[in-house]
Amino acid sequence: MTTVGAVAVGHPPRRVSVREGLADIAGITQRNLRRIVRTPRLLVFSSIQPVMFVLLFRYVFAGAIKVLHGDYVDYLMPGIFLQTSLFGGASTAVGLAADLQGGIIDRFRSLPMARSAVLAGRTLADLIRNVFVVALMVVVGVLVGFRFHGTVGTDLAGIGLVLLFGYAFSWVFVTVGLYVKDPETAQVAGFIPLFPLVFASSAFVPVASMPGWLQAFANVQPVSVSVDAARALLIGGPIEHWLWQALVWAGGVLVVFAVLGVRQYRRI
Repeated sequence: MTTVGAVAVGHPPRRVSVREGLADIAGITQRNLRRIVRTPRLLVFSSIQPVMFVLLFRYVFAGAIKVLHGDYVDYLMPGIFLQTSLFGGASTAVGLAADLQGGIIDRFRSLPMARSAVLAGRTLADLIRNVFVVALMVVVGVLVGFRFHGTVGTDLAGIGLVLLFGYAFSWVFVTVGLYVKDPETAQVAGFIPLFPLVFASSAFVPVASMPGWLQAFANVQPVSVSVDAARALLIGGPIEHWLWQALVWAGGVLVVFAVLGVRQYRRI
């Protein structure tokens, strides 16, 4: 019988307590955060793209897009916040695939630690990075004319909803990264579901401006629902109508793909 580290190969993994599991998650989260800090260009380039989207829609397309109430910039920025959170989560797929290819996942699996810690730590680190990038987008939005119209509580709830939705979708990217197993494919595969969800939604244009067949999809898909909920919290609107739907979507995506991701991780 061979051993790797402190665990015998072929033996079932040691059960860990909740406290030990949380400590494992904290350790993996710190590892991933240190890697982000040591590669500041990752933060720089992940911030440039949403800034470009803000400038493009604010100063190039704004004149051609009509909204029923208020200024277009106020309509736009909640969609940018959500898009930023989603696109930031896509790096989870690439990071996990790179760890698989580099062998670090095999090392983690040989240690007496919670199996879910690797995935939870990765997604929590990406959530913390998203907090920074979304905060930057708030500053950029204010500079180009965006204004909050709710209370402090509803404003914080709107940003929190954006981050929650991005965190839920990071588990989608966890599953993608574990299935494809190489960074190049993960980068492409991670963005495939994002583009129809983000651009066929109410993030940048009113759904009423779309063809009827597309409206049927755009009105009920998770990005539209979550953007409309965040928009209602940040600039005013029917909060109750959208908020519960957004929470159901976020919770459903999180539960389903966390289960799928952990199951695939155990099969590797």
